[in-house]
Amino acid sequence: MDRRAFLQDSIGVAAAAGLPTPPARTAPFLPGGAVGTAHVVELREGLRSLYHLDDAYGGGDVRRLARRHLSRVQRVINTAQYPETIGRQLQLLAGETAEHCGWLHYDADQQDEARRYWGEALTVATVLEDSSLAILVLASLSMQASYEGRPREGLNLARAAQYRAARYGSPVLQSLLASREARALSLMQDATAARRQLALSMRLVEDPTRGRPSPEWAAFHGQAELDYAQGLLYTETGQHGAAVQFLGAALAHQDRTYGRNRALYRLTLARSLVHAGEVDEAAKHAVESLEHLEEVESGRVTRRLGEVATLLRDVDAASARDAADQLTEYTESRAA
Repeated sequence: MDRRAFLQDSIGVAAAAGLPTPPARTAPFLPGGAVGTAHVVELREGLRSLYHLDDAYGGGDVRRLARRHLSRVQRVINTAQYPETIGRQLQLLAGETAEHCGWLHYDADQQDEARRYWGEALTVATVLEDSSLAILVLASLSMQASYEGRPREGLNLARAAQYRAARYGSPVLQSLLASREARALSLMQDATAARRQLALSMRLVEDPTRGRPSPEWAAFHGQAELDYAQGLLYTETGQHGAAVQFLGAALAHQDRTYGRNRALYRLTLARSLVHAGEVDEAAKHAVESLEHLEEVESGRVTRRLGEVATLLRDVDAASARDAADQLTEYTESRAA
């Protein structure tokens, strides 16, 4: 099945992938119409379906659906009739949808748009005094700051999120934020502090039954994410042999429902294999990643694909040159 055709209809296409789908429409969202709990549930299920589609296929085509969903929620807020309790739920849903739009633009490597949507979401969190949404947005902004080469800002944002999260008592959430701190510290070349934070992050998830449950948006965080973070830490310190071990473990531990993450992990592993001198193995993983990319559209993954292709092309080995040619040919065919 063609991925674009699969996604182009509406949010309801989640049903075709066996994903949670919104309940049957209870009543039309007409201007001036009354809105109740059932309508909010429908809108929230739509957002949940977008999360699942993004996990599986990346944010390329899902961005358009997410923007439409945000417009729909905002239209209901501004034209419908509802009690104050429903109004708060709708505003919170708008903030969460804006945050997800930010994430999708981040994944597409459209960072200015990502900042705009995250700013919108943070405004909602501030107005509603909703700490959970504020933590999510701060964690996202921390990730973006580190990605864009602003690790000091990334560290401060992660610590601000951690401060707000402390009272929730969720080890998984605290682990995720500690790993964001570790990433920023490693980019600041403070390997000792980064290792300390990453060790803390790992200890926090050793017993998943301890403490309060994590928020739904943090469900992706687990062993695979921690292995990946450890691999990136070793990459930053030039210990590519050790990085290969952890990146390989991250790929092995990653749930197959996270298609975009598997593609990114495999390409990152290939990059480290090149640096570690294991060129044939790097070429093998790089070519195998193309199978994942038939289903995934992500600007971050495409950027990593280009990095790996460049590295392989600079290696004097037949397997590397052949793999680089295949990666380049694939990239050009997607761009056409």
